[in-house]
Formats: sequence, C-alpha cells, structure tokens
Amino acid sequence: MSNPESHAYADAEVNDAALRYHAEPSPGKTAIQIKKPTRTQRDLSLAYTPGVAEPVRRIEQDPDAAYRYTNKGNLVAVITDGSAVLGLGKVGALAGKPVMEGKAVLFKHFADIDVFDIEVYARHPQEFIDTVRRIAPTFGGINLEDIAAPHCFEIEQILIDELDIPVFHDDQHGTAIIIAAGLLNALELQGKRLEDARIVVLGAGAAGIASIRLLITLGAHRNNIFAVDRQGVIHTGRRDLNPFKFGIAADTERRTLADAMQDADIFIGVSGPDLISPEMLAAMAPRPIVFALSNPVPEIRPELARTVRDDLIMATGRSDYPNQVNNVLGFPYIFRGALDVRASRINEDMQIAAVHALRDLTHEPVPAEVLEAYGLEQLAHGPDYIIPKPLDPRLRERVSSAVARAAVESGVARIPYQPD
Repeated sequence: MSNPESHAYADAEVNDAALRYHAEPSPGKTAIQIKKPTRTQRDLSLAYTPGVAEPVRRIEQDPDAAYRYTNKGNLVAVITDGSAVLGLGKVGALAGKPVMEGKAVLFKHFADIDVFDIEVYARHPQEFIDTVRRIAPTFGGINLEDIAAPHCFEIEQILIDELDIPVFHDDQHGTAIIIAAGLLNALELQGKRLEDARIVVLGAGAAGIASIRLLITLGAHRNNIFAVDRQGVIHTGRRDLNPFKFGIAADTERRTLADAMQDADIFIGVSGPDLISPEMLAAMAPRPIVFALSNPVPEIRPELARTVRDDLIMATGRSDYPNQVNNVLGFPYIFRGALDVRASRINEDMQIAAVHALRDLTHEPVPAEVLEAYGLEQLAHGPDYIIPKPLDPRLRERVSSAVARAAVESGVARIPYQPD
C-alpha cells in the first residue's frame, strides 16, 4: 500500500510546478503570431489601410474568398461555458480558461491549427447558442468543450444544424472515438466480436452516451448495452430520464451496477474513482475488457484489477499505465482533416474513419522515435498496446487523411482532398 503522505507531497510539488508553468515568464500559454512582414511603411499599408480594402471587396463578392485572404481556414474556436471542466465540475467560464488555453496548445502542437479560446458567460443554453452563432463567421471550425450534459447535446445539435462549419463536442465524440478504436483492438485480441459483446457503461454524461451511440453504429447490439448512472441501470421503466438517457435505456430487469456487471464482456467507466469492486470484476465473463477512464483515479485501479483477473485487457485515462485513452489522439487530427477539405460538418462517416485509422495504426511496427520518447525497448500490438501513443508522429497523416477522405466521399467537403 502506498503512503498517502508521499502522494500529497508529490501532488503539492506538481501543483506548484503547474502554477509556475502558467504564470512565468509571462501569464498564460498562448499568444498571437504575425505571419506577414511588417518592417516597412509599405508592409503596414498592405496589412491595414489602404491595402486591406481589396480583400474586403473580394470577400464581400465571394464569402469563400475568406479562406484565401484570411486565417479562417486554419482557425478553430475552443468554446466553453465552464459548466463541466475536467473533473472539477461547474467552475464557471473564466476558471475554465486555463483548460481552453491548454486545448489550444494541443491543437497547435499536434496539428498546426490556430485557436482562439472563448469563455462564455451564459445562464441558459440558448444564450450560449446565440453567442456561438454570432461569432461563427470568424472560424473554420468550432470545438465545444467542458459543457455539462444534457445541455451539451442540445447545444451541439442546434449549432451543427445552423452553421456551415464543423461543430464538434470533443467530450462526446472525441472520447467515444478513442474508446471505440481501442475497444475494437481489444475485442480482436480477446477473441470476441462487438456484435455479441455484453457492454456496461458507467456514467451517462456526454462521453458515456456518445460512446454508446458510436458503438451501436459500429455494430454493438443495443439490447446488450447497459448504461448505469447514480440511480442504477438506465432501463425503460424509469420515469426520471431525460430524452438523451431514454434513448439509451435498456429493456431489462437488471437494476444495479453489480447486476449489470454479471457476465459482462466489456466495462467502460466514464464516472468516478473506485466504483468497481473486486467482486464486480470477478463476475465478468471470461477474457473481459475494462476501460476504467476516471481520472486521476480509475473506477478500479490496474494493480487491484490484475490481482482479481489475469485474463483481462485494461485501459485507463492515465499516462503512467499502458493503453491511455487520450483525446489528443483524435481531435487535432479530426479537425485537421475537416479543415483541409473545408468540410461543413464532422459527420458520422468521418468519425468512423478516425476510429479505423487509429485502430489500424497499432497493427503496424512502432517507429524508433516513439519507443525513445516513452523509454521503451519494444512495443507491438497486444494487451498493453491497443491504442497508439500520443507522441506517434504518424497520427497526423493517418487520421487526418482518413477524415478528409471520408468528408469528400460523404459529400460534406467543399474542395477535393489533396494528399500533400
């Protein structure tokens, strides 16, 4: 058993380092870079008046010209209302800004996408929707972030319907895509099929509901999926369900988490720490798959899980265990692919393309630079490698190109896919 005092000391060190990182040598994590020369008076006259008038006239005549003469085509808004920030809950829009800046860093670092982080004070979903609708012409895409369920579903769907640029709630679809990719590989290794698997999803917020929807699209049988919230199994007899939970309700006599876990092939946790007992894990079917994604403390810790079952494949949300389910494997490259073909939306075909690109990449030999980055001597497709590593440089080309091609093939791209 580890010493709680040592963990507290380590956490304090990390917290102090994080505060210094964000504050020094200047506050924040992002800045604006000027891309054109500004050395001479002529440079400035081209950047602003009078030279700027000509691109204005061109865009007035043809709105698509904004992609040629402005940064719109490579600019994403990362937008939150601060209602569900990481594991911290409803901290408010301003307190969510460090997370949005962090998201901007990941977009730029992994996919060279520019970001404006936008924190919106909104008392009601409609206020948030109206704000995003009004600022949307600035951007090539909208990444919704850290918005609480069930409002996140309504907000995203209305904005998808009303805007002509991609709108993507990463806490829903990003998480679902990474889960699905890892799960398909784990099923293959365990000798099981998604169509036959009995699945338990603990947590019926944005990530849980989106994951269920995507798994059904990929072939999971709806009657084999049991979603569980704080009140127990989400079943058709409950009268406390909102429309989104009712859409994933099972026709079953099972009522508790323990009931649901009996003979389950797959457990997906997007909930809270230490909610799965050894007894529940022991009750699962042979060769189980456990995705315990609560962070920083999983629903069941890998050390404990492996004392109960030696036949499981396990993933967590943490970087210090194998098989980290990390959204950075998805959202930068999904948006990169969408922006590259000026897609009007990120549709189901594009999401599925991302799933299969991630799944397939783990079957290929791992480059030496990835092994070096993680201090490994070898890594190959198997129980401890069902999802690509976040620092794998192949992700940008593989995932982005798959998404771009799917956008073209599904009819939501405005320009052809250019492989280079």
